[in-house]
Amino acid sequence: MADQQLVPDWLSNPDVVLLRDVATAVVHLAGVDRLDSFMLPYPPSAQRALDALVLQCLRNGARPPAGVPEMVRWARARPLGSWPLDRLPVDLFVAGDRLIDEDSGEPAQLCHELAVEGYGSSTGRQYDRLVIQEALRACRAMSSPESYTAFRRLLVTRPVLTEADWIEVSTDLYLDPVRFLIEEIYAPVPLGYRRGGSYLCCHRCLTLLHPVSDKGWWCERDQCRHRGPAPHGRALPASEVGELRQLRKPLRQFVTGPGQAETYLEGELRAMGLAVEMWPGFDAYDLRITFPDGYVWAVDVKDWAHPGLLGRSATTVRGEPPYDEACWVVPRFRVRMRRDYLDVFAQERQDRAGGLRLLTDDQLKRAARLRLRGGRGADASIASAEVTRTASRKTPRAVSRKTADKNGADYA
Repeated sequence: MADQQLVPDWLSNPDVVLLRDVATAVVHLAGVDRLDSFMLPYPPSAQRALDALVLQCLRNGARPPAGVPEMVRWARARPLGSWPLDRLPVDLFVAGDRLIDEDSGEPAQLCHELAVEGYGSSTGRQYDRLVIQEALRACRAMSSPESYTAFRRLLVTRPVLTEADWIEVSTDLYLDPVRFLIEEIYAPVPLGYRRGGSYLCCHRCLTLLHPVSDKGWWCERDQCRHRGPAPHGRALPASEVGELRQLRKPLRQFVTGPGQAETYLEGELRAMGLAVEMWPGFDAYDLRITFPDGYVWAVDVKDWAHPGLLGRSATTVRGEPPYDEACWVVPRFRVRMRRDYLDVFAQERQDRAGGLRLLTDDQLKRAARLRLRGGRGADASIASAEVTRTASRKTPRAVSRKTADKNGADYA
C-alpha cells in the first residue's frame, strides 16, 4: 500500500487540472451562448482557466492565447496533445482528442467528462441526474416499475416529438406518474436546427441533426460520427409537424445516447432467445439477462470517451435484483477508436470496483452465445477470473448480493 501511494495520481497532475479548468469553462460558455459569439462578462470559470493557461504558456516559453475567444479556438482547433503543457502524462490522450468538435463548435463528450470529473458535476450532469432521481421517486411512490421503464424507454427512443407525437405521449397511461417531468424535459426546438423550412433527424440515433454548411449535417453523437456521415432519417417540415420538441441536451447526452446502446443489446440478446429485463429494480442496473437454466447476468452499459475517467468511476454492480455474474459494457466503437481502452480501464479501476470487468458489446454477445451452447469456462463468463473463482466456491447470486455496492444507480 505504501508503494502505491508513491505513484503520482494523474488526476492531480497540474496540467491535467488545468485542462479540466479549461473544459469546465468551455461547458459553461456553451451554456451561456454559442461559442463563436461571445458576450461580456465571461463566466468566472472562463477567466480563471485563461489566467492559468496563460501562466503555464509563459513558463514553457510558448505564446499564450490572447483572450477567452482564442482559448476557445485552441479547444476547437488544437488536439490536446499539441497544447504547450509539458507535464501531461504520456498517452493520456490520443491523436485527435479535442475539447470542442471541429465541425459543429459544440463541446466534445471528452470535454464534458473532464469537466464532470474535475468538479464533481457539471450543471448539465446535475440536471439529468435530478430528472432521473425525480422519476424514480415518483414511480416508487406509485409502486410502478413499469412506469419507470416506460419513461426510460421514452427518453431513449423518442428524443424528438412532433405535435402528433406529443398527443400520443400525453395519453400513455404508463407515463402518468411522470407527466409533470415530461412537460419540463421536452423543450421547443431552436430555429438553428432548421434548414429550408425543415428539420432532419439522424436515422441512427434519432436526435436532430445540426446544419453545419450549405448542405452538410452533423450528428452530436460520437458513435454516429465514428461510423461516417450521419444517415438522414425523418424529415420534419415545420409547416406540417407543428411545434417540435426535443429532450434537453443533458438528457440527450447522458441518457438517450447510452440508452440506445442498452436497447441495442436488449434486441440482440433477445434474438438469441435470452430473457432480458431492462432497468430492473428501479434502475439497479441496465440489463438483467436470464439464461434457460436460470443463470443470471447483470450488465451496466457505459459510453465514455476516456477510459481512465471511466475506470476511476467504476464500482460494483448493485446486488438487487440478484444475479450470478456482472460486468460493465462499452460500445465496441470506443475500443476501435482507442485500442488500449480496456487496458486503461483496468489500470485505473479502484479497489471499490471489486474486480469489475469491462467488455465490449461484441464480447458480451460472444460470451452469451458460448454459454447458450453449453460453454462454462472463462470465455463463457462475463466476470473477472478472480470473481468467478470466488463465486464457484459459494452459492450463486448470494455472492453478488454480498459484494455489490448498495449506492444509488449510475445509469449512464
